[in-house]
Amino acid sequence: MSESSGLPLVEVGEVVSAARRSAGLIRRTPVLHLDVPTSARDGAAERAEGLLLKAEHLQLLGSFKIRGAYNAIALLPEDVRGRGVVTFSSGNHGKAVAYAAALHGVKATVVMPETAPGVKIDGVRALGATVELVTPERRDTYPYELAERTGSRVVHPFDARDVIAGQGTLGLEILRQVPDVSAVLVPVSGGGLISGVAVAVKALRPDVAVIGVEPELAADAAQSLRDGERAVWPTEHVYRTRADGLRATSLGALPWEHVRRLVDGIVTVPEDDISRALRCLARHGKQLVEPSGAVAPAAFLYGHHVPPPGAGPVVSVVSGGNADPALTAAVLTGQQF
Repeated sequence: MSESSGLPLVEVGEVVSAARRSAGLIRRTPVLHLDVPTSARDGAAERAEGLLLKAEHLQLLGSFKIRGAYNAIALLPEDVRGRGVVTFSSGNHGKAVAYAAALHGVKATVVMPETAPGVKIDGVRALGATVELVTPERRDTYPYELAERTGSRVVHPFDARDVIAGQGTLGLEILRQVPDVSAVLVPVSGGGLISGVAVAVKALRPDVAVIGVEPELAADAAQSLRDGERAVWPTEHVYRTRADGLRATSLGALPWEHVRRLVDGIVTVPEDDISRALRCLARHGKQLVEPSGAVAPAAFLYGHHVPPPGAGPVVSVVSGGNADPALTAAVLTGQQF
């Protein structure tokens, strides 16, 4: 029997309002074709032609996260803004909160794991936020201790209604850009992105499949959907994946409601296929992305999701491009990473 919290789902009207609110700031990122020459295909041979990439790695700050962070902070009452905000992040949400907070004159503190890539830590600091580094085990709890001491508001990276509504603007864009889309592949961590996309897509095009994609080493959401209740994986387990942006130990309570009621399925991909997808996108798509951004394309390219015969285009969300420079060098030179 499926677990139910009774939490009401985000409505498509909230997503439309978020799109209007962020107009002029959030980029309408392109949808790209991936052209892989026949002679260069490494197992993705006949599949590449059917894949479209929603290029959120070209979004402001290099990931989709600004969509939700901006909407959440824009909706804060003035008295709350004055006390500041705190969040936790492996990097991209932290950058988004720092940027949105600065736009609204709000002080921001970002709690990050010590294992976060240096490029992401530096990126958050460069945007004016205070960074506090903690062990991975404390990343999700320490922000609430800070909020208790300072009176600041926690802007949750995924388990928040306004954040989910903001992320849903990506789904609206996909439907406008690819009217004949048959399926959307979305990377899954805490579930905020797939929740928002599913709200938009299922409200306007219920025939379009929304499929989540996770690394095999951080597959708590796939287990949750299979078992009918939220699964929580140990921190040390999910931190094994190189997709550092997808290391949440469980779906949020509100995202879980959206996943179990709106999402058509969740597939998982092994680490080797994430690496292969990174190289494919770099070499043939000329797109440098972070490992988390390659997870959803990997599911299509290497056979983990096969659309129905005769179906229309499949759009895969490339969620971020803030890759560690050493990783980018390894991808381009064919080294192991």
